[in-house]
Amino acid sequence: MIAVVRLSLLVGLLLSIPACSLQPPQPVASGQVPVKAHAHFAPPPDGPSHWDPQLQVYVLQGSPPLYYRQRTYYRWQQGWSWATQAAGPWRACGSDEIPAGLSRHYQ
Repeated sequence: MIAVVRLSLLVGLLLSIPACSLQPPQPVASGQVPVKAHAHFAPPPDGPSHWDPQLQVYVLQGSPPLYYRQRTYYRWQQGWSWATQAAGPWRACGSDEIPAGLSRHYQ
């Protein structure tokens, strides 16, 4: 008798748990490119981008190319500069201040 009561309670408990539903992937709006993200570095807040594992940075779409990692933007214009916003202001820096993969790409 006790086993039947326990089984009834267990079945009742299991039936009261809402079922999980898997959501299909959300479509990307026309003209947008999905962001491929890195596990440890958040993508840039402005503009479509993708993570480039060889460069070790996000590459923002556009021209001239902008790169992003850890709240910092980088650009190459016959030398390196960085900014905390994609629009600048830009500050000159050396290649030793740039993520290693990105620096190697321009050597």
